[in-house]
Amino acid sequence: MKRIEAIIQPHKLNQVIAALHGLPQFPGFTVLDAFGQGHGRGEGGNYKYDNKEGLLAHRRCFLVVFCEDDFAITVVNTVIGATHTGQAGDGLIGVVDVDALYRIGSSEVRA
Repeated sequence: MKRIEAIIQPHKLNQVIAALHGLPQFPGFTVLDAFGQGHGRGEGGNYKYDNKEGLLAHRRCFLVVFCEDDFAITVVNTVIGATHTGQAGDGLIGVVDVDALYRIGSSEVRA
């Protein structure tokens, strides 16, 4: 089992959702609002403080997907395909092994 975490641009979220829905084995997903700054400093990389909201970073979406090991690369490539522009700030994707996944409603355990 894998957990795929992607930090993406908010304006690409609808494209990612549509692409995930187009997969033959739709894995389901969770999206969280996130704020952050990429590596480095300089033009486009500085924190900006917004007096209205008190935010110190760029708005992003944090996408989480759980899927079977052999389907992970398909999910990763799908997210990349829906978000890639070739510009700095396109985002990041991490893939992590999951020892066990527990479904709360059914008490099902997947190891």
